[in-house]
This record gives sequence, C-alpha cells and structure tokens, in this order.
Amino acid sequence: MGRYIGPKSKIARKFGEAIFGVDKVLEKKNYPPGQHGLMRKRKKNSEYGVMLSEKQKAKITYGVLEKQFHKTFVEASRMGGITGENLLKLLESRLDNVVFRLGIAPTRAAARQLVSHRHILVNGQVVNIPSYSLKVGDIVAVREKSKSLEVITDSLAGKRNRYAWLEWDSATMSGKFMQKPEREDIPENIKEQLIVELYSK
Repeated sequence: MGRYIGPKSKIARKFGEAIFGVDKVLEKKNYPPGQHGLMRKRKKNSEYGVMLSEKQKAKITYGVLEKQFHKTFVEASRMGGITGENLLKLLESRLDNVVFRLGIAPTRAAARQLVSHRHILVNGQVVNIPSYSLKVGDIVAVREKSKSLEVITDSLAGKRNRYAWLEWDSATMSGKFMQKPEREDIPENIKEQLIVELYSK
C-alpha cells in the first residue's frame, strides 16, 4: 500500500480536526465524510476503535506507513523513559519533519519531496532519505542551487512558527537540530498513550 494521495479534507473530517493545517471544508462540514456522515457522528466508537484511530492519525500526520511506524515504536520502547513520548520524539527527528518545522517546505509531503529530490543537505552532504533520523547538533540546509526554488522561497516568506529545539539561520538558509523536543513543545494533538496501549494488546 502506498501513501494516501486523495482528498485531505476527507481525512481531516474523519478525525474531526485539521491535521493538515487550516481547512475551510472542515469548518463547513465538521462531521465524518460519506453518505451517512451525520448519522455516524452519533455512533459511539469502541475502546479499540479509539486507540486504532489515534494510531492512524499519527501515521497520517507524519506521513509514515504501518511497517515504518511499527519499527519506530519498537525503537521507542527500547529507549529509556516514556514510550509514547519517545515515539513522538523519534517522529519529530525525521529529516522530512525537520525540513517542514524549519519552514523550508509548507507541508510534510512537500518536505518529503524536497528531500527525495536531493534539495536538502545534512552536515554538508546530500541526504535523500526522508526518514533519516537526525542527531543533536546536525545542520540541515538547502542545497545552494536549490535556494531559489519557488516552493522554498514562498514557504520561508510565510514562516511564522519557531520551535525551541531548532535554530534557523536565514542568511545561510540552514537550521540546527539543537535537541530532541520535549512533549510539551510538540504541537500535534496526538494522544500517544493510546498508541502504546494499542500495541500492548
């Protein structure tokens, strides 16, 4: 199964929140998609269904497929500390996510494409693997010949968010991965404990 490339508003309506950013369709139709969307809104989900939905939301948010997501979870469970928080920290450390967080790309999907098309450097070397896990101190930069790309310049022009674990240098169009983020600094509305409980069943 490949990545979902269909209507994003349909997915946002399924979860009842704008997981891809501002969504005018969701504002107008804040109920599940489909012929019986309004009726299904009243249907109570099972405990398992709630946990499964949370996992699906996390996968779609970060653009990760099941096999890769499970592999990341296993790695998180082997680390010291809270497994759910470790999972989010590992997802936030992915190269495509950091390119998005730095504002180099407007969405994670666009960030993944920039990485795959060799527009991004890590410590001066081209890295074209979106799932590449960054280490503290790594420098993520836009390749010299890619700095004039419209998608990058437009995204940086509208850049607003600043994250405590990232440092951006607009002069060199590069950012430093200062540290893995703390849970309270990650803005995503994900109940990671439900994912841990699902995998524990």
